[in-house]
Amino acid sequence: MQSGKLVSWPAPPLKWIGHTDKINCICYSPHGSHIITGSSDKTIRIWDAETGAAVGEALKGHTESVQSVAYSPDGRYIISGSIDKTIRLWDAGIGAVVGKPLEGHTEPVWSIAYSPDGQHIVSACGDKTIRLWDAETGAAVGKPLEGHTGPVRSVAYSPDGQHIISGSDDKTIRIWDAGTGAAVSKPLVGHVDWVWSIAYSPGGQHIISGSYDKTIRIWDAKTGAAVEKPLEGHTGPVRSVAYSPDGQHIISGSGDKTIRIWDAETGAAVGNPLEGHTWPVGSIASSPDGQHIISGSHDKSIRIWDAETGAALGEPSEGHTGPVKTVAYSPDGQYIASGSEDQDHSNLGC
Repeated sequence: MQSGKLVSWPAPPLKWIGHTDKINCICYSPHGSHIITGSSDKTIRIWDAETGAAVGEALKGHTESVQSVAYSPDGRYIISGSIDKTIRLWDAGIGAVVGKPLEGHTEPVWSIAYSPDGQHIVSACGDKTIRLWDAETGAAVGKPLEGHTGPVRSVAYSPDGQHIISGSDDKTIRIWDAGTGAAVSKPLVGHVDWVWSIAYSPGGQHIISGSYDKTIRIWDAKTGAAVEKPLEGHTGPVRSVAYSPDGQHIISGSGDKTIRIWDAETGAAVGNPLEGHTWPVGSIASSPDGQHIISGSHDKSIRIWDAETGAALGEPSEGHTGPVKTVAYSPDGQYIASGSEDQDHSNLGC
């Protein structure tokens, strides 16, 4: 297996080689000066976002693949979630582990997030639960949040930090009170297959979800009621969803090789599908100013699109030698980072 690579655009791209297996997750620091990556080689790495130089040695401690990484809001700490069933906390300045592993989950940890105030960590797990942790001490906060009947793949805090949402293989989304851990409403039911991606609107009034059933759904974040009919048009699983920064549009990437833009208020498709990729689209992101969209695909390329017209900007950026699994904009919108499996895409399904 070839090494996992991290590439930062614009051209000429910098290839940052250090991982020895595929890169599963990527995240910019709050101020954009650094990038962190989590890999199937069981390590996390910190990179200088401008030069591409590795900062210190690889962060070692996990005994299985790292599936999710995140910075604390103040940029001082890094958290990581792994198939080894643990979460780890790291000092972002010196790259040292902080305290003992956060243990309690009994299956792989698929998704993690910091609360907006940085005081808590939330984790989503294959054991069907969500757990809350004290970000300073690493102690579990309350009992596990139980209710899902399938592995929980994605989790996120509301912009105000008062609620948590989770998406599961049980086809549902759930809303939880971040303070008490209590379910806020009944499960959000409507999808007929796995929920792969969830996100809050910038103002926190709505939730969107993308599913293996090829649809996107919009939900009222307060009541859990479905808003409008399912957004239909994709002919493959919806792998990634996001809001534009102004909350007026929804963006989705699919196994059907396309990106679509939707009116967030009416649910209507805006323009034609964004076509150009030749393999499934696994990751999308909107630029901080909302003018552009980036997409990463199993066809090994990254594409940049005009968010208003849907037109492709320039040629695809082809620096990877394997499927692109994750993409992200720097906070100032000047750079794009992408993480790849850099192995034969025939090993991957859509």
